[in-house]
Amino acid sequence: MQTLQQLNLTSGAQPQLERGLGLKEAVALNMIEIVGIGPFVVSSMVIKSMGGPQALIAWLAGALLATLDGFVWSELGAAMPKAGGTYVFLHEAYGPERWGRLMSFLFVWQTLIQAPLSVASAAIGFSEYAKYLYPFNKWEAKALSGALVIFLVILLYRRITTIGKISVLLWAGVVATMLWLIWGGVRHFDARLAFDFPPGAFHLSSLWFAGLGAAMVSTIYSYWGYYNICHLGGEIRNPEKNIPRGIFLSIAGIALLYLAMQTSVLGVVPWREAQNSPFLASLFVEKLYGHGAARVVTAMVLWIALASVFSVLLGYSRVPYSAALDGNFFPIFARVHPTKHFPHISLLLLGGLAFLFSLTLRLKTAIAAILAMRLLVQFIGQAVGVMLLHKRWGSDRLPFKMWLYPVPAVLTMLAWAWLFWQTGPVRKWGLLEIALGVIAFLVWTREMRQWPFASAADRLAAADAPKPVSGASHPM
Repeated sequence: MQTLQQLNLTSGAQPQLERGLGLKEAVALNMIEIVGIGPFVVSSMVIKSMGGPQALIAWLAGALLATLDGFVWSELGAAMPKAGGTYVFLHEAYGPERWGRLMSFLFVWQTLIQAPLSVASAAIGFSEYAKYLYPFNKWEAKALSGALVIFLVILLYRRITTIGKISVLLWAGVVATMLWLIWGGVRHFDARLAFDFPPGAFHLSSLWFAGLGAAMVSTIYSYWGYYNICHLGGEIRNPEKNIPRGIFLSIAGIALLYLAMQTSVLGVVPWREAQNSPFLASLFVEKLYGHGAARVVTAMVLWIALASVFSVLLGYSRVPYSAALDGNFFPIFARVHPTKHFPHISLLLLGGLAFLFSLTLRLKTAIAAILAMRLLVQFIGQAVGVMLLHKRWGSDRLPFKMWLYPVPAVLTMLAWAWLFWQTGPVRKWGLLEIALGVIAFLVWTREMRQWPFASAADRLAAADAPKPVSGASHPM
């Protein structure tokens, strides 16, 4: 059976993606996804988990882990710059005819849940933070978060070149907000408040590391997004250079902004008060400039949340599309809009699921569930996969090579495994989702007569068939 992509290659009828994003747009898309509502709604949780200003360690540790993992994403993204990101990486690294089919299927399976969860968490955070401006009741807040998802789907329903321009505009608002907060903190900084460490703040006991683990569940959630451009690999110009550059520039820029912003806030708002505030950025500005200025910064934080949902939904809408091109997912998802050239069916489905989740879930539950679902297959799976790829391909086929290979990949695996354990009771749902995904894969492949149920004749026909090109795009 020919895949949809093979039929398209012979017929020439299928519209394809275009490489319309340069380094500037790549960094902008990464940064607006990284920041989002995360640092504004989880800062108080991080302070409470760490029990004082030593919460900055959790933000620094999150940046370090993101940097180590950035080497994995950079190697894979530069080597396989195609739509779908992790789907393509797992499919190739584990072997496209055998285990790579299972791993990539599990990622797409998870994407149908965790991608809408990611969008919903940002939308829920948006509605929760908007309560500073107006005391929404429970149902009004849910309606607001659902409306935000619908608005973003409408905003994303256009060409990628237009999306790139919108992303730069949203990015400008993100950076302007954070710089305002940092500048206000610098001008009114009180070192006695910022470094008011309680007794035993650095006593490295098992309890301390448990607090660090709980805090990093929140901080790493706030750093995630540095890899977003890998999902858009088929739409990045000069991807062998721009994908690694975009990843590391966005991590470095956001880490500096986060550390400066968190330090500034702690230098104005006593940490014992900050740990209990659901509107920490607004409280910070209110102490400096009054309630009117706090309302302005609240509106800017909501702008950041909108930008984050925009970037998340954009990147993940390419994953089912890429899988469908390879014949590993329902063919309808491979459809590209005939004039706007983007995978509109995938966008509409993920947006619809995000809308439902935004009406039914709580923010803290959504954050923990996202980590539990993604760490094993996607992040640990990729770290193992990049080492398998080194053996199968050799380093000569990798345009970008991580420093001190394989140290970053090994450290990343260990850190992600530890963080998975720190998600607590929610981790059982992550394991259950993987188990259900394996069952779904076996049912699907048995029906399609693919590995591991393919006969010798099927395997021979598959070997002779033209190879699909995941995430095909217009020439640069």
